[in-house]
Amino acid sequence: MNELKPSTPTDAATVQRPTLRFLLAHPLHLIALGFGSGLSPIAPGTFGTLFAWATFRALDIALPADAFLLLILLSFVLGIVAIEKTGTALGEIDHGGIVWDEIVPFWGVLWALSQVMGDNLLWQGIAFALFRLYDIKKPWPASYYDRKIKNGYGVMMDDVIAALYTVLTLAVLLIVVYLNAHQ
Repeated sequence: MNELKPSTPTDAATVQRPTLRFLLAHPLHLIALGFGSGLSPIAPGTFGTLFAWATFRALDIALPADAFLLLILLSFVLGIVAIEKTGTALGEIDHGGIVWDEIVPFWGVLWALSQVMGDNLLWQGIAFALFRLYDIKKPWPASYYDRKIKNGYGVMMDDVIAALYTVLTLAVLLIVVYLNAHQ
């Protein structure tokens, strides 16, 4: 079988586990599954976020800041389409193997952090931990998108909100560190 047959997102019996063959069957699957990072049998969201972290530096070096920001925005739109196609084919719109929704928002977090802190691995590690926490816990309104908006946009948005919570928390932490250092 070259590609999985589409199924309804609510039919749990037809939810498929993506394979390498499925990943390579369509360019949108390759994107939605994070170029293979979503194939991890354990914690694919964490592996997708690690993929984002690993690729961030190369993209940050290769692109000027404004071009990288444009890439992030375009990747968000592309993600909506890729997630729709791949989630439908897998039988679950927010399938665990779909990790583009982790990758793009975490690029955004790292991009914002790099504008303030440059290439600081400690702060990037803190950002990683915070993003994973907010992505897993899904504080409101991320929980709303996760539960109610069952399409590519909803899947992307719950992680965008986790990224916004991450950036806000990082801003507070950076202010506290700055104030403590200048007392």
